[in-house]
Amino acid sequence: MRLNESAPEAYQGFVEVAKAIKAGPLAVKLQELIKIRASQLNGCAYCVDLHTRDARRFGEPEDRIHHLTVWRESPLYDDAERAALAYTEAVTRREPVTDELWSTLNDHFDEKEVANVVALVSLINALNLIGVPLRMRPPNRTSAA
Repeated sequence: MRLNESAPEAYQGFVEVAKAIKAGPLAVKLQELIKIRASQLNGCAYCVDLHTRDARRFGEPEDRIHHLTVWRESPLYDDAERAALAYTEAVTRREPVTDELWSTLNDHFDEKEVANVVALVSLINALNLIGVPLRMRPPNRTSAA
């Protein structure tokens, strides 16, 4: 099923929310890191592929993309990114957002930025919950030998 064809109004709603977040105060590279990490946790191959390609296009270095699965152990992320990734993981895993986590997020981002992190994490999880059950797959880019 293609949601954009079967339910175009609903699909357009997701598109409009994505546009609003993208135009918001969060750095585009951080937005892509959040989208990649949530998509990794949710097992959405289509979204991992899409957002790693977008991250590269926006100038995200390969090593930071590769280290994203082990971001807690990697020295490649700053404290603000770590706060956003920790929030992303907690929400994606449906774990409680502790007072400490919320405080750390608010230490690194202003209220509007925090609101956009919340909206983005919610949106990418919703999109993953569309992509996974609909078995959306990235294109096969390997060439036959």
